[in-house]
Amino acid sequence: MTSETIISIFLGVGLAASVGFRVFLPLFALSLASYFGVWELNESWTWVGSLAAVLTLGVATVLEIFAYFIPWFDNLLDSIAIPLAAVAGTAVMVSTMANLDPVITWSLAIIAGGGTASAIKGANATGRLTSSATTGGLANPIVSTVETGTAAVVATASIFAPILAAILVIVILVIIFSIYRRLRPKKSKH
Repeated sequence: MTSETIISIFLGVGLAASVGFRVFLPLFALSLASYFGVWELNESWTWVGSLAAVLTLGVATVLEIFAYFIPWFDNLLDSIAIPLAAVAGTAVMVSTMANLDPVITWSLAIIAGGGTASAIKGANATGRLTSSATTGGLANPIVSTVETGTAAVVATASIFAPILAAILVIVILVIIFSIYRRLRPKKSKH
């Protein structure tokens, strides 16, 4: 495995994690990176770097960000975004992978890309439901701002510093799973 292949895997995992926070923002970041020649995509994914894709994904990103600031609508959006995150996480991983057999590429993309995106999106959806239930949705714009900021930081790190992005993903997953462990019901000893 070459260093280019390893870096492409880190990029894909980082973008997939970012998809777990916002579906379109990392796709838009990848589109911009490809359009400006910062990152070269696989042959079948070069369309992502076209001007039409940049504009379309840019508009979708802005709409998604603003939609998450509407209390209760954000919960509805999460129900659609969870399966979409799995698909988008898999897609960004496939689009960035270099020099691997297609079976390995797709296996990694589904497990690492789709799995990471789904895990983070599911945790965020649960957090937003909790925020809605405990604050009547008043805290949801704060939650949305943090999620959007995290998506932007992880997507940017993925493109410009993929190894740092992989470390950020590990930190994010550790935080999510430690919160989950604290919140899940304890088994009683009988």
